[in-house]
Amino acid sequence: MAFTGNFMCTSFKKELMTATHDFTASTGNTFKLALYDNNASFTAATTAYTATNEVSGTGYSAGGGTLTNVTPTTSGTTAYADFADLTFSTATITARGALIYNDTATGDPSVVVLDFGGDKTSTAGDFTIVFPTADASTAIIRIA
Repeated sequence: MAFTGNFMCTSFKKELMTATHDFTASTGNTFKLALYDNNASFTAATTAYTATNEVSGTGYSAGGGTLTNVTPTTSGTTAYADFADLTFSTATITARGALIYNDTATGDPSVVVLDFGGDKTSTAGDFTIVFPTADASTAIIRIA
C-alpha cells in the first residue's frame, strides 16, 4: 500500500517561513489537486508535484484540477486554510489519493497528501473531492 494517511509535507512547513505560499482567495497563489493510483509513493519528504503514477482517464487532465482558495482565518490559537470542493465532471477514473500543490511557485511545491483510504472510482460521472468543514478542528490545512 503506497498511501499511509493524510499529512502535511515537511517542505511546506519550511516554505511557510519563506512566504512561498499565499492562500488568499482572490489574490493568492494557484493551488491544484492531482489524483494518484495506489502505486504512488508519498512521504512527509515529498517536495513537489510529480506525474509518476498520476491517474489518467476521461474527464481528468495531467496536473489535476485547480482549487478555489478560501482565505485563511483563525480560531483561538489555530490558523487554517480551506478550498472549495473540486469536481472532475463526467470522469472515468480510479484514484487512491491526491496531492495538493502550489502551481504558481517555482517547482510546483507540495502542500499536503490526501489518502482516500481505498480506491475511489467514477464511471462517466462526477468525481468530487469534498473538503472537510473549514474550522480549527477539521480544516484541510491547520496550524496550531
